[in-house]
Amino acid sequence: MKRLIKKVAVVGSGIMGSGIACHFANIGVEVLLLDIVPRELTETEQKKGLTLENKAVRNRLVNDHLANALKSNPSPIYDQKFAGRITTGNTTDDLEKIKDCDWIIEVVVERLDIKKSVFEQIEKYRKPGTLITSNTSGIPIKFMSEGRSEDFQKHFCGTHFFNPARYLKLFEIIPGPQTATEVLDFLNEYGEKFLGKTSVVAKDTPAFIGNRIGIFGIQSLFHLVKGMGLTIEEVDKLTGPVIGRPKSATFRTVDVVGLDTLVHVANGIYENCPTDEAHELFKLPDFISKMIENNWLGSKTGQGFYKKVDKDILSLDLDTLEYRTAKKASFATLEMTKTIDKPIDRFKVLVKGTDKAGEFYRKSFSAMFAYVSNRVPEITDDFYKIDDAMKAGFGWENGPFEIWDAIGVEKGIELMTAEGLAPAAWVTEMLASGNKSFYTVKEGATHYYTLASKSQVKVPGQDAFIILNNIRESKKVWSNSEAVVHDLGDGILNLEFQSKMNSIGGGVIQGINKAIELAEKDFQGLVIGNQAANFSVGANLAMIFMMAVEQEYDELNMAIKMFQDTMMRLRYSGIPVIAAPHGMTLGGGCELTMHADKAVAAAETYIGLVEFGVGVIPGGGGSKEMALRASDTFRKNDVELNVLQEYFLTVGMAKVATSAYEGFNIGVLQKGRDIVVVNKDRQIAEAKKHALLMAEAGYTQPVKRNDIKVLGKQALGMFLVGTDQMKAGQYISEHDRKIANKLAYVMAGGDLSEPTLVSEQYLLDLEREAFLSLCTERKTLERIQFMLTKGKPLRN
Repeated sequence: MKRLIKKVAVVGSGIMGSGIACHFANIGVEVLLLDIVPRELTETEQKKGLTLENKAVRNRLVNDHLANALKSNPSPIYDQKFAGRITTGNTTDDLEKIKDCDWIIEVVVERLDIKKSVFEQIEKYRKPGTLITSNTSGIPIKFMSEGRSEDFQKHFCGTHFFNPARYLKLFEIIPGPQTATEVLDFLNEYGEKFLGKTSVVAKDTPAFIGNRIGIFGIQSLFHLVKGMGLTIEEVDKLTGPVIGRPKSATFRTVDVVGLDTLVHVANGIYENCPTDEAHELFKLPDFISKMIENNWLGSKTGQGFYKKVDKDILSLDLDTLEYRTAKKASFATLEMTKTIDKPIDRFKVLVKGTDKAGEFYRKSFSAMFAYVSNRVPEITDDFYKIDDAMKAGFGWENGPFEIWDAIGVEKGIELMTAEGLAPAAWVTEMLASGNKSFYTVKEGATHYYTLASKSQVKVPGQDAFIILNNIRESKKVWSNSEAVVHDLGDGILNLEFQSKMNSIGGGVIQGINKAIELAEKDFQGLVIGNQAANFSVGANLAMIFMMAVEQEYDELNMAIKMFQDTMMRLRYSGIPVIAAPHGMTLGGGCELTMHADKAVAAAETYIGLVEFGVGVIPGGGGSKEMALRASDTFRKNDVELNVLQEYFLTVGMAKVATSAYEGFNIGVLQKGRDIVVVNKDRQIAEAKKHALLMAEAGYTQPVKRNDIKVLGKQALGMFLVGTDQMKAGQYISEHDRKIANKLAYVMAGGDLSEPTLVSEQYLLDLEREAFLSLCTERKTLERIQFMLTKGKPLRN
């Protein structure tokens, strides 16, 4: 039976409920968000003479929760306009409206009695066949549906979103005793395809998969930190980006999530898993109990493991439980990994360290390896789901079994033995059978060892994805040190950047030109995409800085012209070029996206022309392109100056869209040309489809533009008056005004006496001249240097 989700009801509007409601609104679904009626009036409501019968009062809780969610940073919603897809109400007056919903999601307080009471009320109005799920983080699913009808139980299961629902990809699906297989299959596909999640079907065991392993990892570190005499700064240094984990690492993450939340889950595991071999590890250390007693819960109470006092960040001393000035952490072992770009390649080095860091990694990894191996088949029959859960739910770049493979399965067992630990029997059986790793890549697909077949089988669900890691060598057509071209099949090539942060320098420029040359000669189309954390942070600033400092202006002029010419070649090639931006797509990365035939953008794309922050204007065609797009937007009877001003402000204010949908609002993505995919894993495959579609439809090489309407002195005068006023009001600095005036000159098309039609090359020449002149300015060089050393813009 085909099932469509047109409207969803979310019962419970707290942080999690509002976040889930916003994410369904993100993907275009109508949402009914409900919460309870307040028990009493606020002081303000009393002064206004309102009563508990007033509709606004009755919906106060749900409306306040949603409003707070929409104001939060980072935002739970792709575009504030999408909030209009959410209707609010209360469970007393509006519960009957769930009869019109296709999926009802319960997100109330984590108490079984309350949840069962809510389900009893829901069943009075729910129409048969409607999906009904609970977003519990640990209450057994089997207890929740007791006493409910057969149809209810058949369509009921757990669907555990991780907070924040927009950003964390893990979507755990936990079947109840009677859940129909078709319901699980539907939710699994819907999570992947529509919600953009990594769907993982888990067993109904305490804390399911993600939290069972994640909380073990954190509790393990809580005990290890005291035993090894480490500071919280040292642990955060060791468990952050160096091993492919978020910058917040361990203790900062706990502060953000809330220590009370972590303790709640840890206590649940301790109480409900008496036979777990690491049972005692889930008991709270003394310092955690004291922090709970003191209400030091993290960000929500103003202090936790870290505390901000004025501009200073203080750290908690776990021995004295007093706050002190944070200490910088450094280890010789970490220094040895600085030249290793990928975290997966660092693990072999880290476990060999002879200092305290090496000892820490040997102890923590061996404990994790032993624990995860013993959770199979308890929490899942397939260990790859544990890796998926940790990557999608906790932001790990690599799951525990992938890390174990990187170190070597036998080496991992050696580390365990040294710590008095042992793997589960199935691991030694795997090695004895001749399988020396958990994963292998064969014929472009990832395979994993299964306990059932005792052999390597293909990880399911890969057919919808193109995983570049799996084809990088077998399908390589060409490469240099910064770029690689792969054959995606069906006549479509892919160009992948491999420079630091995917910045655009000489090697990437060479790669773009080579990829176009190869595609025009023997293929049908080209995708420019990668699966790193970010698409591209822009041009190679260090290279620009060195040329400018050395006053090598001819060389710098040639480099900028090469970038511009490459963008124009990309736009006017004989084959369709599809850009696949995601993550940070800044400066030159944004310019590349704007010059492709189409962008297949991940929803989580943070895109913009940010060059003002380093004292220049967009020089790779971005300034030209904004003038061109303004010209294309002019309509009869428009005040053309106002239209142009919007595009000017986008560049001048260095606006960065916080989602692909906001990219449309600021004009760097275009409706009718560019599209958005919610699941980043599907992005390269989707981009390939569009390249193929354009090629097979009869792609024609575009004709170069000579019809761009620029407004000349009329626009230039308006911009110069505006920047003078901004400077007079002290909103911008003198150097800001100088940069803005240079941009104004380019986007106005110079000081032409009247509106004129010009070519792209005319604007590119103006752009390049302005860029170069700004590179001669001391204040620009200061801004570039500050960005390179501090990683943030300088206002000078």
